Amino acid sequence: MTGKMASSLTCTGVIWAFLSFFCAGVACVGFFMPYWLLGSQLEKSVSFGTFRRCSYPVRDEKLQIMVMVEQCGRYASFQAIPSVEWRICTVVTGLGCGLLLLVALTALMGCCVSELISRTVGRVAGGIQFVGGLLIGSGCALYPLGWDSEEVKQTCGNLSNQFELGTCEIGWAYYCTGGGAAAAVLICTWLACFSGKKQKQYPY
Repeated sequence: MTGKMASSLTCTGVIWAFLSFFCAGVACVGFFMPYWLLGSQLEKSVSFGTFRRCSYPVRDEKLQIMVMVEQCGRYASFQAIPSVEWRICTVVTGLGCGLLLLVALTALMGCCVSELISRTVGRVAGGIQFVGGLLIGSGCALYPLGWDSEEVKQTCGNLSNQFELGTCEIGWAYYCTGGGAAAAVLICTWLACFSGKKQKQYPY
């Protein structure tokens, strides 16, 4: 006799669970990677995320000139992030990614655990995804407000300003983060409404 794995999800719910995990993964990877904004400085490629950057200038004391260190890393402190807008963006986008990941992992557990996700729980999870997606979307909308910082201007030919790229361009990680959030809001939130099975009524 073969055992059947218990699930609290409908067929639509299983699709929702895996799509939720995919969207959360794409958004989280995009958020973590420092390739939201691409430019150059001292003839070296430079890229920014919200709290990380690749390639930064340091002064060579022997040669008495500025040289570029071609390494990626996060800023030394939260206050070191170039602008207030990017700090807010880091917080709201990180929170949104956390919510999407929380729902995605819960949804995947629902594939294996019976009575974990009911119709009501599924709708609440969809609501949380909606909020998470909106937070990430807000972060993506705030990001261009930080393009007027001195650090970004140095990388974008001293031509950048709020919502003006100068010589820079938008990187793939920005699109990943925004795309993952948009899919979560537009698709996952809707699928979540049909994800949970009706709970059995037990006589007491």
